[in-house]
Amino acid sequence: MNAETQNKINQLSLMEQNLQNFAMQKQHFQAQLMEFESAENELKDSKEAFKIIGNIMVSRDKAELQKEVAEKKELIQKRIESFEKQEGKIKEKAEALQKEVLDEMKKSEKA
Repeated sequence: MNAETQNKINQLSLMEQNLQNFAMQKQHFQAQLMEFESAENELKDSKEAFKIIGNIMVSRDKAELQKEVAEKKELIQKRIESFEKQEGKIKEKAEALQKEVLDEMKKSEKA
């Protein structure tokens, strides 16, 4: 196997590691999104609203807290979308690189 092919294999390995990191980070953000969705549902049905700041819970205006939760939820959704786009680009590059490596390996076997 020539050096160029070995380099491409190493690049594929790095891409795979990046994809795994993206998956873990995306999963973390998806868990946060679920928490914000749960908070939104709880706020809809409650008469009072509280926010935990540090080690204490303070009373907050319900509408203000709903707005804050909705903004944070939107931010998390945008982050997830960004991760999905980056993930897609890396997958496309990895597939193309993998095809190149396989083609080169087939050529070297025939030679």
